[in-house]
Amino acid sequence: MNLFCSSHINIIIILSIWSFLPVLCLCNSKATYIVHMDKSHMPKVFTSYHNWYSSTLIDSAATPSILYSYDNALHGFSVSLSQEQLETLKQTPGFISAYRDRETTLDTTQSYTFLSLNHSHGLWPASNYAQNVVVGVIDSGIWPESESFKDHGMETQTPPKWKGKCEGGQNFDSSLCNSKLIGATYFNKGLLAAHQADATKIGADSVRDTVGHGTHTASTVAGNYVNGASYFGYAKGTARGIAPRAKIAVYKVAWAQEVYASDILAGLDKAIADGVDVISISMGLNMAPLYEDPVAIAAFSAMEKGVVVSASAGNAGPLLGTLHNGIPWVLTVGASNTERVFGGTLILGNGKRFSGWTLFPASATVNGLPLVYHKNVSACDSSQLLSRVARGGVVICDSADVNLNEQMEHVTLSGVYGAVFISSDPKVFERRKMTCPGLVISPRDGENVIKYARGTPRASATIKFQETYLGPKRAPTVASYSSRGPSSECPWVLKPDVVAPGSSILAAWIPDVPAARIGPNVVLNTEYNLMSGTSMACPHASGVVALLKNAHPEWSASAIRSALTTTANPLDNTGKPIEESGDWPQRASPLAMGAGLIDPNRALDPGLIYDASPQDYVNLLCAMNLTQAQIMAITRSKAYSNCSRASYDLNYPSFVAFYADKSVKVETKFRRIVTYVGDGPAVYTARVSSYNGTAISVSPNRLVFKNKHEKRKFTLSFKSQMDKDYDVAFGSLQWVEETGRHLVRSPVVLVPRNVAFNFQTRI
Repeated sequence: MNLFCSSHINIIIILSIWSFLPVLCLCNSKATYIVHMDKSHMPKVFTSYHNWYSSTLIDSAATPSILYSYDNALHGFSVSLSQEQLETLKQTPGFISAYRDRETTLDTTQSYTFLSLNHSHGLWPASNYAQNVVVGVIDSGIWPESESFKDHGMETQTPPKWKGKCEGGQNFDSSLCNSKLIGATYFNKGLLAAHQADATKIGADSVRDTVGHGTHTASTVAGNYVNGASYFGYAKGTARGIAPRAKIAVYKVAWAQEVYASDILAGLDKAIADGVDVISISMGLNMAPLYEDPVAIAAFSAMEKGVVVSASAGNAGPLLGTLHNGIPWVLTVGASNTERVFGGTLILGNGKRFSGWTLFPASATVNGLPLVYHKNVSACDSSQLLSRVARGGVVICDSADVNLNEQMEHVTLSGVYGAVFISSDPKVFERRKMTCPGLVISPRDGENVIKYARGTPRASATIKFQETYLGPKRAPTVASYSSRGPSSECPWVLKPDVVAPGSSILAAWIPDVPAARIGPNVVLNTEYNLMSGTSMACPHASGVVALLKNAHPEWSASAIRSALTTTANPLDNTGKPIEESGDWPQRASPLAMGAGLIDPNRALDPGLIYDASPQDYVNLLCAMNLTQAQIMAITRSKAYSNCSRASYDLNYPSFVAFYADKSVKVETKFRRIVTYVGDGPAVYTARVSSYNGTAISVSPNRLVFKNKHEKRKFTLSFKSQMDKDYDVAFGSLQWVEETGRHLVRSPVVLVPRNVAFNFQTRI
């Protein structure tokens, strides 16, 4: 689903149309570039890198001004240059690379219960609810007056390592920060350079959220406790973030106009310098190589400093290869549905009752009205016809030729008092609006309703709204919109890593953007809004990361990602494998769900972890045949120039192999090292399972540990021959501790080579 509310659909269109279009550039026209420099070349005469960067541009006619200097996420700067100025800059000693600034796409009362977080035991009490952990939210800003960002119950002292500030601006006073919201900074120079505009004239001169996206994600990850939150009576309860005692630092880089990579880099650079513990970013670049991806570049620096970066997978599913942020050193999060259903009840004149889905945002009176079913009217494809025949009644909408959105729009425009929509589309549970007094029921229930309407003189119906209940649907399922792997940036590493709740998530909203519509003209505001997208899934995972940072401050960024991956649940609430949501439900592959749904309490005590060092990631970059300049654009240092140990075999908690043709038998070996993080001696035995005819073996199949932090090596062998091209085969490896306390699971997947690498050719 789109991330913005319906009244901002124009923003989505702008992002979709403008993103990554070829740009025709005359020599005297200018474009913004992100420039990478080797700081070891800086002459000693300069007292700062910024002064050196500026000096490299002085020889150009009409010396351009630097937009940003970067020193944490990367070494370099962003600047608007003509083609001639760029060519001159390339001759400067210390120049590594430059590429155009690019636009980026922006991709809760019950979800914490769905994830089994509770006050009595597990990760919440063990982590002290992430007390004093600082989460940096890279997004569209914040609405600080929301109850979710009040500081009641918060630790008043700021963490000693915190170096950030609360920056005032247009309609945002720095005094709005408190013990919950401790940092607020905005970055707009890339946007302004692209528009050649003044910030105040386009409303881009403060951290105040004018879109709603950033407020929603920030409250999801670390919002405070708010009683009585709901979306027009739906999802009633106490809202809270996944890490309710964590502190929030907001870095506004996304604007109502567009989002630019140079601004994202500046926000990430500042977050790292400020001393955040976790970075949550619900946006990404599509089809960008790692060495030109601002998230990948900044996240490498963050990873070196122990900061975990959690990023959304994108909303371009369900096709394969649509994922962004497929970065090996980032936690990439897809979206799932939950077991909660928002709905209402249809009561027929004969007393029979049927439950259905709705989010109609009012307590409407649809009581004992005439129930209308007619083959010419019930296609619901003409507002004029509906207005003439069914006005004043409740119409039954049943047509395989007219989609649900069109039917709803026609009913909304017709002025019909109520509607019963018959649909089997499972994606209905991912919707977030109902603009008419309507209810969606299943085809099975629809048969009974139609039978009653046809056979009963003066048939009548009553509809009750604003109901919330659990099940009986299977959950989770992978949301249809959630982008699928393999990653175009690095197909050798399985992405997404995990899925988290992302559909119909209740979180804080802003009063300036309507959250619902009734009919063609009435818009409604609310303090808490339901949103869907991997943007909503990402902060769930970010919140769990914040909890783990407090519970295990000694763990590296890769250790935390490993703990979340190997403890994720591949089964739904019925004990069956998680399925994909959509027109044809099927078992979800690791390309859709990674290892499965995050399980915070199990991640607290994973038993074994797969750790990785910065050099391990560089070995992978070397195997990908990146040039030294491209590697240095990511790592910022010549210390990683050694490619003598180039290898695709990253010590990652998942396994990906490729096949070129169904007639060719695939045999692949992976080598891994696991670190024991339990207490006391332990013995683990390998258990493998496969799907689609794969054969998996492990040597040795038994690992013995005497002490904590011991490491053991093993080799996984993968054999398969596909029945047909384009199939995805998968299975899993589970290390089972002999007492049953720990089960360490890693997905194994076989991907068609032309699917995995076709995307690489388009970068």
